[in-house]
Amino acid sequence: MEQYFSATQRMEQEVMFPSLLRGVFPQQQQQQQQQHGAAAEADGHADLYERYQQLKAIKPMVEKGLASVNDQNWSSSDADASWAEAGSEDARLEQRLCHHLAGLQQVLAHLTRDTNALTRRYSQILEQISPSEGQPSW
Repeated sequence: MEQYFSATQRMEQEVMFPSLLRGVFPQQQQQQQQQHGAAAEADGHADLYERYQQLKAIKPMVEKGLASVNDQNWSSSDADASWAEAGSEDARLEQRLCHHLAGLQQVLAHLTRDTNALTRRYSQILEQISPSEGQPSW
């Protein structure tokens, strides 16, 4: 989870001009488009600007979800009553929880990978458009 938050924070700090990501597709999609022509673009693949917007929109939802989980403070008597009612379902609930946590971990790993890839690609774009150090910038 912390890797995801640090990756999104780094992306937010580095991507100063998100509009530079318009019309830029991830490396893998660019290769597919070259092989299949313009048809791949028409299939609805999102450019990096759209992905940037999605990643920015997802972060508050993840933070809010995490905060709501942390805000659930049960008293010990409430927890004892819940455990008493659950009885035989404990093993099944634990199994379901493990399944959902594994799914959440996979989603966060995927989002972290996408965020890091977007940030790297943005840095490459900036390197391509910035003047070299040896030439005057005027």
